Amino acid sequence: DSNDLLCSKHLTLSLLAVAFLSSFGSSMLYGYNLAVVNSPAQYIKEFFNRTAVRRNGTGLSHDSITVLYSITVSIFAVGGLLGSLTVGMLVSKFGRKGTLVKSTVLVFVAGALMGFSRICGSPEMIIIGRFITGLHSGISLSVVPMYLGEIAPKNLRGFLGLMPSIFICIGVFIAQILGLHEVLGKEEHWPLFLSLVVAPTFIQLMLLPWFPESPRYLLIERHNIHATITALKWYRVKANIQAEVEEMQEEQRSLSSVQTISVCELLRDQTVRWQVITVLVINAGMQLSGIDAIWFYTNAIFENAGISVTQVQYTTVGTGAIEVIAGLVGCFTIERVGRRPLMIGGFSFMGVCCAGITLSLILQAHVPFMHYVSVACVVGIIAGFCIGPAGVPFLMTGELFKQSHRPAAFIVGGSLNWISNFTVGFVFPFLQMSAGAFCYLIFFGVCVGVAAYVYFIIPETMNKTFVEISQMFASRNNCELETEPLALADQLSLKKMNGYGAVEAKMGHKELLEEKYTWSDEDEE
Repeated sequence: DSNDLLCSKHLTLSLLAVAFLSSFGSSMLYGYNLAVVNSPAQYIKEFFNRTAVRRNGTGLSHDSITVLYSITVSIFAVGGLLGSLTVGMLVSKFGRKGTLVKSTVLVFVAGALMGFSRICGSPEMIIIGRFITGLHSGISLSVVPMYLGEIAPKNLRGFLGLMPSIFICIGVFIAQILGLHEVLGKEEHWPLFLSLVVAPTFIQLMLLPWFPESPRYLLIERHNIHATITALKWYRVKANIQAEVEEMQEEQRSLSSVQTISVCELLRDQTVRWQVITVLVINAGMQLSGIDAIWFYTNAIFENAGISVTQVQYTTVGTGAIEVIAGLVGCFTIERVGRRPLMIGGFSFMGVCCAGITLSLILQAHVPFMHYVSVACVVGIIAGFCIGPAGVPFLMTGELFKQSHRPAAFIVGGSLNWISNFTVGFVFPFLQMSAGAFCYLIFFGVCVGVAAYVYFIIPETMNKTFVEISQMFASRNNCELETEPLALADQLSLKKMNGYGAVEAKMGHKELLEEKYTWSDEDEE
């Protein structure tokens, strides 16, 4: 039996392919769309102005252009918030993979609107296109980690769960490179630059439908044991997957209702109170840590640090490369060191760097080399973020809940994430005007607070099944889980879900399993 368990722990080619495809066609676009409006900002504003002259005979005031451009940038987060609110409904109806495949339509519509906006002379097309890409990102930011968390064996959940965050960093990096003046950073190229999102999505649409749906969804929500076993055979090395089907069935028996619960029910459910608080803290902390402020205003910080205007774009690309490297470090170490050290270390390091930026900005009038300290602190914040806080909150949102609660948890975490993202982008410029260098101390407080919360409250979830994780929280929630431990399976009568009638569990545990699943191989043939 131990050999069978070992086989299920391997990273198979199909697991890697699904992680790559779903992250490449969905998560990467989120990173790309975050950074894509940076470099062509001036050209887009000029296009808004020229259109106004053509339509009304007069140009727009500087303030009107700024407002229009701010709407263009921030409508992405509004779309993201709305997208994240639909996740529960979509994944219950279409499944995890089905939702990813069907939502690609949004990217093609958005890409067409933004790509043809200049030819049609319509700034509205850019704004609507940005809104629709936001919708798609809102859906995929929650669905990709949910899908990967459910298809991964427990010892690879962390590794596969951080794949989307690496692709988000890669998306930012690609947008920075393509935005260089030598590549697509010239005025004539900006519609193409905005609409390039359709390319990765097209590849995803061609290949992802060939892979199976999440086995947990197929068994626990669709009660289809044939499809479950077929899917597990795709994603595991050997066909012997009894232990894993057993674990899913244990989870199924422990669910008070197999029905997916709503957000209101989740918030009222006393048995998952601390898990919900944890999701709120880590998702809000991830955005309120100041990372968005750093991403939005990297260029301004570098210019303040005395880097020449012509060199700033290359320095920004350098920070993008550091993001990708830090993300890879997190991805390859998470299964060795666990979730908690990456979160505590990442947030603490970001906190130290936020304090460092405040100090360097105060002292830079008196101490010449402080310019470089502030640049180092910006790079430090980005690296600290990408090692842990960038991906682990989404991974943990999936891990802390069982099947019935998971979609609602992703809606709560995702919507809070987008609201915090929008708030930081909107409030930071005013905060900077009023508090000056001291505004970074607010981020310092958030980072230290989240690190302390993780240290004292969150248990390590590495290598644990979803049921074990729920049991770890049960004492903190002052509740007993309704589950029977697996050892009592002898007294349970496990029903076959294939219409072959029920098997009374009077025989030994192992014989029972063999009795249940040996038919599957012949049936496949």
